[in-house]
Amino acid sequence: MVICLQLASSAVCLTSKTTMLISSLAKLPLSCSRIRSISSTRKRNIIITSSCSSGGDDHVGSHVIELSNVVEQMPKHVAVIMDGNGRWAKNRGLSPQHGHRAGCKSLKNLALNCTHFGVKALTVFAFSTENWKRSKVEVGFLMSCFEDFIRLEVDDLIQRYDTRLSVIGDTSRLPESLQTAIAWGEESGRSNGGLHLVVALNYGGRYEITEAAKKIARRVEEGILGAEEVDEQLFEQELMTSFMEFPNPDLLIRTSGELRISNFMLWQLAYAELYFSDTLFPDFGQADLVQALACFQRRNRRFGQRNNNYNK
Repeated sequence: MVICLQLASSAVCLTSKTTMLISSLAKLPLSCSRIRSISSTRKRNIIITSSCSSGGDDHVGSHVIELSNVVEQMPKHVAVIMDGNGRWAKNRGLSPQHGHRAGCKSLKNLALNCTHFGVKALTVFAFSTENWKRSKVEVGFLMSCFEDFIRLEVDDLIQRYDTRLSVIGDTSRLPESLQTAIAWGEESGRSNGGLHLVVALNYGGRYEITEAAKKIARRVEEGILGAEEVDEQLFEQELMTSFMEFPNPDLLIRTSGELRISNFMLWQLAYAELYFSDTLFPDFGQADLVQALACFQRRNRRFGQRNNNYNK
């Protein structure tokens, strides 16, 4: 049995055996707003402390979540569907633009936290091929926000934290200034050996698979490749993630309580562990990531094989 814990809002942890929904921890009331602090101990435990007030009473509670620092037990590649910026802003009476700005700040913190916990690659779903259906004002702001993020925040990640940036998706439709910023960011951190931050911009899983199929079909038509030579390994070489050391995510995190993958990395997520959190992305902090990583470490990843203790 896997138990996934989250304060102030419930989190969903899906496994092959059970799904558990937990909406409180350490008998804290649901009105507790957020986790206040995190500290590490020598025993590799994470101490999560939360305090809040309700009806004039102060409530303080803490819980220890075990998180192994063993490299083999940490996901090498984490993918995140960053959802909830708009709702975060609406809940505060703000415009969607404020939510997107807060989301960019949260993204940088997420990259720093992944670096801290030894994650090798982080792929984030920033703008889908379907997001063009939004208003021109919002799309234009998002494009400007992405450019500012690369020029300012990614530059800091590259210079100070050895981060490498890559962008996947059909970038040809993006504004020219954003394309220039992407090329600059990718080149600036090309030799870096830290976290590989991959941003999916104008990306769609079906589009990626269709384009890969077209490339292979052309080679078959030209007689360069025989149909019988087409296999999974060859197909993966034509995907947008083929340049990555770890192209397939071990863990997918989706924020905001939605329970779907929304056309994101459809091929690569075949054996990923799924984790869904009610936390809106601008509020998704280190404590939320710790809980997701701890949940991942409790999973029994069999990849189609039998558990050795299945008949015991």
